[in-house]
Amino acid sequence: MQLNYQQQGHGFPVLLIHGLFGSLSNLGILAKHLLQLGYQVISVDTLNHGHSPRSTSMDYALQADTIKKLCNHLAIEQCALVGHSMGGKIAMATAQAYPELVKALVVADIAPVSYQHGHQAVFAGLNNVQLDNIRSRADADKQLSVHVQEPGVRQFLLKSLTKTSQGWTWLFDISKLEQAYSQIIDWQAGAAFSKPCLFIKGEQSDYITSQYQAAVTEQFPQAQLKIINGTGHWLHAEKPALFNRLTEQFLAKHI
Repeated sequence: MQLNYQQQGHGFPVLLIHGLFGSLSNLGILAKHLLQLGYQVISVDTLNHGHSPRSTSMDYALQADTIKKLCNHLAIEQCALVGHSMGGKIAMATAQAYPELVKALVVADIAPVSYQHGHQAVFAGLNNVQLDNIRSRADADKQLSVHVQEPGVRQFLLKSLTKTSQGWTWLFDISKLEQAYSQIIDWQAGAAFSKPCLFIKGEQSDYITSQYQAAVTEQFPQAQLKIINGTGHWLHAEKPALFNRLTEQFLAKHI
């Protein structure tokens, strides 16, 4: 399966991997920043998102394999990976499975553990949107709000609502994501990745907590942790300048 991607610039390649319900545009502010620094930037749509293939499986071994195959397709022998949330798990799984490919790793607000986090309200909200009966994103927002209370979450989801000649559609496959959800929140630890790794946590987020420290250090013994105060799970969008600077400094040191 060939992932959809956007390749820009020259220099050392950095792959950007978005999170659940996202698309390759989600890390666009970081992509622009890295391009200005002289990196080659490859932004990807993960399985069942954007214009990438649909799959009933989203286990991380498979998703790591899609990243490896994309690098083979692009003749990339070594790269850095930056992943947010689910994309962070894909990046970690890729580093563990193909350590020769990954020179450095940045993981945004996710840990190498299985979660109990539930997105039931989000799925309920998405399924509540009647695509055949909406005339605008405002209509979709109103229908989403029945189940999704947070305006910021709705705004994020609505970025993947697009209008085609056939009408409105989501850029992600809701049914496939629901089918694979148990795999998305799961984690199977691979061999320890001993190269440089930066974990960036949103202060107000509960995706990286002290109880996960042992799992992080066991699987990523060279890991560093930075915390961005005043941010939640979408730290890269809430304080992009600081997120970009932390990523820039880390890559400059290790590439």
